[in-house]
Amino acid sequence: MAKTLHVDIVSAEQAIYSGEAEMVIAPGEAGELGILPEHVPLITRIKPGTIRIKQASGEEEVIYVSGGMMEVQPDVVTVLADTSVRAHDLDEAKALEAKRRAEEAIVNRTGAMDVALAQVELAQAMAQLAAISKLRKLK
Repeated sequence: MAKTLHVDIVSAEQAIYSGEAEMVIAPGEAGELGILPEHVPLITRIKPGTIRIKQASGEEEVIYVSGGMMEVQPDVVTVLADTSVRAHDLDEAKALEAKRRAEEAIVNRTGAMDVALAQVELAQAMAQLAAISKLRKLK
């Protein structure tokens, strides 16, 4: 039997995932991180993107996070996300509309704070669309 690690993904709204996994792939601030059992301890910020959880059964769970923190211990991964949603629960039409609005705000450059907020919203919309795309590839 392959070694596993326990994974918890929580946000302010809910605990979205708790279970065993063979591998976790997360969007670290400096790039994608692959976490296997017995990984060296680590604390890092995560950026908007998808967390992929490869379960021992061979199934893969895809969860969108809007950012947050991840703590890795040799046998436990804990993700404290600002927002988290299972990829199959994301609304593609809403994500596309948010992307369009954010791109429009960046082009119009109405103010420095507005542009910064639009860039964050654009990154989140793009990450949601990427999560939907990854989920489709798994099916």
